[in-house]
Amino acid sequence: MHGAPVPLRGLLEKAESRLDAFEGSIDAIVGYWDFPVSSMVPILCARHGLPSASLEAVVKCEDKFWSRLEQQKVCNAHPPFGLVDLDDPKPPPEVNFPMWLKPVKSYSSELAFKAADLEQFTVAAGRIREGISRVGEAFDSVLSMLDLPPEVEKAGGQACLAEEEICGHEITVEGYSRNGRVHAYGVIDSILYPDASSFLRYQYPSSAPAQVIERLIDIAGRVVRQIGLNNSTFNIEYFWDRKRDRINIVEVNPRLSQSHAPLFEYVDGLPNHECMVSLALGNEPLLPFRQGHYRVAAKWFLRRFSDARVRRCPSQDEISRVRREMPDTIVDIIPKEGQRLSELHSQDSYSYELAALYLGADDDTELEEKYRRCLELLPFEFDE
Repeated sequence: MHGAPVPLRGLLEKAESRLDAFEGSIDAIVGYWDFPVSSMVPILCARHGLPSASLEAVVKCEDKFWSRLEQQKVCNAHPPFGLVDLDDPKPPPEVNFPMWLKPVKSYSSELAFKAADLEQFTVAAGRIREGISRVGEAFDSVLSMLDLPPEVEKAGGQACLAEEEICGHEITVEGYSRNGRVHAYGVIDSILYPDASSFLRYQYPSSAPAQVIERLIDIAGRVVRQIGLNNSTFNIEYFWDRKRDRINIVEVNPRLSQSHAPLFEYVDGLPNHECMVSLALGNEPLLPFRQGHYRVAAKWFLRRFSDARVRRCPSQDEISRVRREMPDTIVDIIPKEGQRLSELHSQDSYSYELAALYLGADDDTELEEKYRRCLELLPFEFDE
């Protein structure tokens, strides 16, 4: 179960009514969540004459198929890809196994499945077909507001994309574009659980070599300019294959990463919201650099890889003890006691998120020690 359909039009009407009821001046409209918020912001900003990226540029990022078409015009940092007909699913001839199947629009890796062979491909296509309308119908509404390239219009918002598997060290470049100039303000590592596709932590700053970071930033600039994303923050996720020294774009997001906000505050002194708000007000962002209390920071994901009912979550006293022992730590517990993990919304296809832990430290060793201590102090219990 993946929840109710996304009520895009109702959310737009609700946002407009709130703006209409506001008695002061409306100086900026911002949002940092994924779809539909990411598409609502340019729609609302255009109606109110406020600085924002264009809806077309945002959707070029959000539509995974359209985004790949734009990327291949300016770089080769992407895997082979092709559309899959969900009514008669067959692997695209240009894409080899293993591959990933995913809707052209989804979030939190929802309905993204790895297929190592034709049998897994068929199962994945069936599961995507069952759930794709939840987000896809609302995304179709957004696409209807634009003049689309023929191949994007033909595919629509409920299409499925197959991409050849890419792997390596996952790295995200976060930055902003203003007046046609692209500026990267942070590079973050995304580290997976062993032998899994689910994130263990995001860590800032990245440990990648300087020359690799330079290449990532160069590709980001070319792609952002090609897409026409302007007056906007962005984050671009990559895989860097060390053995082949190969870089591939995972996806382009036309917004900052809310998950990175505490990391920038821990290390640089302010969260990345500074850039988002400055751009929305028509100003040049001034994010400080390395002025925070810590040298490294991470968002850790505590996960379970099988379904269960939550018998016990960490108590407020236990969370308070964590904060006493490790000041500045943020603890976000996801499920509630008595809830089945499969009832959680916006989970990836292979795990269930139990908690997010934001930690700052002086080095990698201290960061790991703090995480281990959090696991000791924050017990969960489950009924299978």
